[in-house]
Amino acid sequence: MTQSRSAARLARPASLDDLLLYRLGRIFSVAGSMVIRLCEGRFGITRREWRLIALLAREDGLLSSQLAERAGLDRARTSRAITSLVGKKLALRVVGQDDRRQARLALTPAGRKVFSELFPLVRDINRGLIAELAPREVAGLDAALASMQTRADFLAAHADLPKANRRRGGRTRAQTG
Repeated sequence: MTQSRSAARLARPASLDDLLLYRLGRIFSVAGSMVIRLCEGRFGITRREWRLIALLAREDGLLSSQLAERAGLDRARTSRAITSLVGKKLALRVVGQDDRRQARLALTPAGRKVFSELFPLVRDINRGLIAELAPREVAGLDAALASMQTRADFLAAHADLPKANRRRGGRTRAQTG
């Protein structure tokens, strides 16, 4: 496919296969499943737990709410993942001396070991994804992804969308007609 046709395809999608989110989702589905198999099959953790481990490896001592924000997860899911990591002895809660209601999170030596073994494997998957790109294409992709993330954050902050009702498969029938 020529570069101009590809750009037109993204700018004016005519089918599901032309939608950026669908295409990114397909990449994530394939490559993400490799990460999930590593996490679950080799390390006994979920993808969500991996995300928290990776964040804590970079910045120990976060509060649960800070970890949720950095991970892009809601607090309930983050809390469940933290409880699981603590139960697996990969993380621990450090209760504050001034305010015992606030507990900071830290990786245990076992949690650091999981990170140090798993991160290179995930990095190799990442490298494999961009292996066919020239260095200038990688730099362009990085810049484009940063720009799209900024735009997505803006769109999400200003969107006027109904809340999803996952128990009923979407919006209620009364609302949809």
